[in-house]
Amino acid sequence: MKDDDLRNAYKHLKKDALMKEVLKTTPTLTFAPNKNLYHSLIRAIVSQQLSVKAAATIYQRFLNLFPGNDPAAEVVLRLEDEQLRSCGLSYQKAGYLKNIAQFSIINGLEYRKLYRKSDEDLITHLTQIKGVGKWTVEMILMFSLNRSDVFPVDDLGIQNAMKKLYGLEGKGKHLHKQMIQIAEQWRPYRTIASRHLWKWKDDNKD
Repeated sequence: MKDDDLRNAYKHLKKDALMKEVLKTTPTLTFAPNKNLYHSLIRAIVSQQLSVKAAATIYQRFLNLFPGNDPAAEVVLRLEDEQLRSCGLSYQKAGYLKNIAQFSIINGLEYRKLYRKSDEDLITHLTQIKGVGKWTVEMILMFSLNRSDVFPVDDLGIQNAMKKLYGLEGKGKHLHKQMIQIAEQWRPYRTIASRHLWKWKDDNKD
């Protein structure tokens, strides 16, 4: 995202008084697109339901299995599940990584092709892979493709941050409805708002 676009985003988001306070206490975002969507998907699966520290450790152990730390799809498919388990991965995650590798070989995961797809089309396309859910693709959209208006309503961190910041109650569909209604005022910069909410939540743990 260009500097002018980011300034416009912050100007827009500050119309929400509570979000304005979040923006005051969290650092300005930086953007570093990752054009290797295959690697991004692999890392997202490895990181699921883990702390940042644990995910980084396991991911590095996983990379160490490959020459040059490059988990080429063909090599991933040749590995035994026990080899993947030795890194700290579950059998389920080992299977999901092989599903991504197989999909990459058959369908391709070229950035130049997938970048052109809309957010919803990309979610539909990539969730064909068993183990890759909507949340995972949303993370790819937000952090690899730098899409500006993704709102991961199912993310527990975002849910907890919005509960705390906006005093929301309830759960499930009722909570989702409240969150979506609040986030409407952030359009078309819901990604930026969400990234600041994650940081704000981490900095304001009880």
